[in-house]
Amino acid sequence: MNTLPVVPTELEELRDDPVLRGKGTYRIALLIPLCGAAGLWAPSCISSAQVAVEELNRANGIDGRKVQLIMIDAAMEASISIEETVNDLIETNSIDAIVGMHISAIRQRLSKIVRQRIPYIYTPLYEGGERTDGLFAIGETPQKQLGPSMQHIQNEYRPRSWALIGNDYVWPRTSHSYAKAKIQEMSVGLAYEKYLPFGLKSMSMFVEEISRSGAEAVLISLVGQDAVAFNRAFGKAKLHDRMVRLSCAIEENGLLGCGAQNSKRLFAASSYFGALPTDANLAFKEKYYRVHGDQAPVLNALGQSTYEGVHFLAGLMQGHATVWREHSVSPSLPVIHRSGRKRASSNKSERAPIYLARADELQFEVIKEL
Repeated sequence: MNTLPVVPTELEELRDDPVLRGKGTYRIALLIPLCGAAGLWAPSCISSAQVAVEELNRANGIDGRKVQLIMIDAAMEASISIEETVNDLIETNSIDAIVGMHISAIRQRLSKIVRQRIPYIYTPLYEGGERTDGLFAIGETPQKQLGPSMQHIQNEYRPRSWALIGNDYVWPRTSHSYAKAKIQEMSVGLAYEKYLPFGLKSMSMFVEEISRSGAEAVLISLVGQDAVAFNRAFGKAKLHDRMVRLSCAIEENGLLGCGAQNSKRLFAASSYFGALPTDANLAFKEKYYRVHGDQAPVLNALGQSTYEGVHFLAGLMQGHATVWREHSVSPSLPVIHRSGRKRASSNKSERAPIYLARADELQFEVIKEL
């Protein structure tokens, strides 16, 4: 499947491998969390990226070279130093590009390391504002994703106040800054706000605090397993009887982890869901299950983003191989690429729509295009 894992003991082998360092292979470092709170995203991200590689290698690869994925653990909890690892691989010409599906705190650290030496495609939703040349952040931002979904919840359920809870790093804090402005715009109250470290085992204390706050809607900006733990505690306390929940980061893996009994009145906003009834998604799903079989990891927005990220890289190299170092994502540098959201996508054209979905036991039902 043209995929290699990288762990500390294998870095020396990777640097010395003549096949990988030869001109016949285009080596993409796939930076994803393989452990920790966000580790549950890894199987879908790997599998989706592999589909893109399979498609590219059926044609001309990238720059006329067959594509190879090299997986690197980009979790906050990883045992390796991501900065040292990536710098070492770039310095030794062991990788040609990066496709990263990891949290923004890692992106901010790596942006100071990569320094336009190789293309860096950052795929998930994020807080916005990334303008580093040579770094292409292609995910959705709060203005497009969070604002309309909060407005819909407010219109439908009329909560008198909101609670905000997230992990303690840049994406939740910046998103919640936007959310607080939206709450003020909607003329409702802010009842609670809290930021948590990664990997807390128990969320019951915070669920109790939210229960006492009087909030009637909760914005959840917790990552991966932390979101699962929170929603399990929320469901156990039966707070869904009097509160509605919204998240821009909970996807199908997280929903399975939460369990059907803990997902009542839980909404998610995203540009992609596995159940999305579009021609582009039907085509993507056919390819995905042809490559991986019926028991493949569940499709979701974060996995689809790595598929799109690999194809964005291919489009960038095909159309802008000599000028990418002086650009980031902007209409001035249109990149035509495949996507599971639209049949043909370009950052110059209108972005893919944002959808609101409601948890229906262990699946998301898309209820509205925002």
